[in-house]
Amino acid sequence: MTALAKPYSVVVPGAHLMAALVGQRDAYLRMIEVAFADSSVVVRGNEIHVDGPQAEAAGHLFEELVVLLQQGQHLDEHTVRRSIDMMRDNERPSRVLTDEIMRGAKGKPIRPKTAGQKRYVDAIRNNVITFGLGPAGTGKSWLAVAMAVHALQTKKVQRIILTRPAVEAGERLGFLPGDLMAKIDPYLRPLYDALYDMVELEGAQKLLERQAVEVAPLAFMRGRTLNDSFIILDEAQNATPEQMKMFLTRIGFGSQVVVTGDTTQIDVPDGRSSLIGLERTLSGIEGLAFVHLKTGDVVRHRIVADIVAAYERSDEAKAAAQGGRRG
Repeated sequence: MTALAKPYSVVVPGAHLMAALVGQRDAYLRMIEVAFADSSVVVRGNEIHVDGPQAEAAGHLFEELVVLLQQGQHLDEHTVRRSIDMMRDNERPSRVLTDEIMRGAKGKPIRPKTAGQKRYVDAIRNNVITFGLGPAGTGKSWLAVAMAVHALQTKKVQRIILTRPAVEAGERLGFLPGDLMAKIDPYLRPLYDALYDMVELEGAQKLLERQAVEVAPLAFMRGRTLNDSFIILDEAQNATPEQMKMFLTRIGFGSQVVVTGDTTQIDVPDGRSSLIGLERTLSGIEGLAFVHLKTGDVVRHRIVADIVAAYERSDEAKAAAQGGRRG
């Protein structure tokens, strides 16, 4: 016989915490009830009683949300939804959502917002080279820049180098006005934007002026040895295999590297992306890690995650159809 699930009770210490926990008009409570539909949730005073097959999991979720509130976290619909997803993946929201990397330009704490982002940040902390691969909106570049700025501020490195390939260099750059740096600026703008989030415009300009931060196209890396640096290669899916090998062999002593990319957005001519087959080639190297971020790690507007998921379903359907034709 299968043992019956035991009821689970949570005592919430304070009416103010209870109000924040259940949400306005019990909105968060309803979200949790929907997520654990086979269990019943009853609120009595400052206690929450859960009964049903998933009573323990739902109870632990309430406890985790209480911990977040006690640590000064603000609950909103996105936080509750992500917390539900984390509990389903056996991750503790209080461990993920309180991992502060640094304070941003306006004093706002910069933290991972999903379990996947937490794994990504931990991988960067623990490895010399980290590959962060995943769809748009998963925070690959933004978190990498945050980790780089933190490393610079804590004097773990002497400079930050931000680079990415300019895949249209042979066709369009010549028509853009200005000198070479002005021509490549559109390709590097996303990295500037992330930097401004961390240190504001004036702070970023000072770092650039004293060359503590260098922003350059990937081609500028050839022939250099990069010591005591935090190096971010962004949009690596648009680098060729030869460029990737050149880049990875530039790494000097005291340096750390983060490579970001999305294999669904390859623009490099002939599809010769550096990321295709790279994980298999580099597997087993100590101090090197690959982290795959997924649709559930998208932290932009909800519709972005829906769009990414729709494209993934379309690609899977196309692959299945091609496989059927070959069979």
